[in-house]
Amino acid sequence: MPLPSRDKPLLSLTAKKIVNRAVCHTARGYALLATGLIAWAFLLTGCERREIVRPTPQMEAETRFWVRVLLLSDATECTLAASSGLHMSRHESGTPMGADNAMAMEIPTPTRVTVAKGQLCLGSFPQSSHSIVVGTPPPYVFSLNGKDYRGRVRLTINPGGQTFSVINLVPLEPYLAGVVGAEMPSYWEMEALKAQAIAARTYCLYTKDRFGAKRAWDVSSTQTSQVYRGIEAESARIWKAVTSTNGQILTARDGSTGPMKLFPAYFSSICGGHTEDCRHVFGESFGPLQSVPCPYCKDAARLGLFFWPMAQFDRQTVARQLTARYATLEALGEIKDIIVLDKSDYGPFSRMTRIRLVGSTGKTDTLRGEDLRLALDPSGRKIQSTICQIVPWGDGWAFLSGRGWGHGVGLCQYGAEGMARLGRTAETIIQHYYPGSTIENIYE
Repeated sequence: MPLPSRDKPLLSLTAKKIVNRAVCHTARGYALLATGLIAWAFLLTGCERREIVRPTPQMEAETRFWVRVLLLSDATECTLAASSGLHMSRHESGTPMGADNAMAMEIPTPTRVTVAKGQLCLGSFPQSSHSIVVGTPPPYVFSLNGKDYRGRVRLTINPGGQTFSVINLVPLEPYLAGVVGAEMPSYWEMEALKAQAIAARTYCLYTKDRFGAKRAWDVSSTQTSQVYRGIEAESARIWKAVTSTNGQILTARDGSTGPMKLFPAYFSSICGGHTEDCRHVFGESFGPLQSVPCPYCKDAARLGLFFWPMAQFDRQTVARQLTARYATLEALGEIKDIIVLDKSDYGPFSRMTRIRLVGSTGKTDTLRGEDLRLALDPSGRKIQSTICQIVPWGDGWAFLSGRGWGHGVGLCQYGAEGMARLGRTAETIIQHYYPGSTIENIYE
């Protein structure tokens, strides 16, 4: 075939190619547009609230494998709801009142709960009992003030009859799904999430065994115990971390020859480079809660989290905050000086463990460093840890050179993530932060 000349025939061939390409691109454009519209329609429907498809497990478990979580302590009103319906009981088993006859007590949903004349009122109906349990059929999910939780809810009038408590009765594993996802981001490494699940399960059962018998609840839903957010905190990855460690807890020998026992498997966000011995922070000793080096959290945490800025408190605020938490400190009068008596030295930094307060009356008193921190800053967001320096500043004091976040005892959460990124398993992470502990299974 002869080569085309360099004038008109070549231009015609080029024009045909351009037209063909344009037609092809137009067809592709329509196809992409149609695909985009379908995807957009899918996204629009996907923005609707998803139904809870995962059933709540362990609903038939023994009472010892249930957890009583304090959601509200001094409520004057709240709203309960459930898509599957609500019923009332006076038993923690959740059996509906009158279930054996035609007078079963169904509750409208949503229902507003209030207090009137020392009695609980569900809607406009006062209840003679000071404590009732509200249950729901499968998937055993209820809503409290718009937030979803699993299990059942108990409403109890507080002493004085002016307020009531709201307590979530929930099996252990579903409870943990609401804790792990609240304490750690769900996108973190799976081995870190599994280590958190084991620690949280241990801490829960220890707290339940030690304190639950003396009060109407086992743990709170806040950082006072460990943060619990119910279904809001759940995800497929969180459930995987919980189910893959199903029933796993930590025990340690009580003394050199004593039996294996649960211990409070404390954890904090960022230890700052070295965890702290439990006796320096909480005044109790447990073998696995000794101080260990942690070179991992600094690499896993942002610098803005690992180091924290200066926090200032004037004398008036210091006196007010301290006496509000410890009434006996009123005898000191105005606080004139804050002196660090003891500290744990870890080379480039130290953690203050015992403080002396000097008052204007000439009297002095001592506090643990962690107690001073939380007295002055109950939120823990200004004085983020006791790894810092206290210096006079204006008409008060400044906390300088701060690093870490939390009390520093037990598992360092960012440290666990750092170890997991290096390929360490959950078991290895646990053994590092709780040396001498043993993983057992409560269901076996």
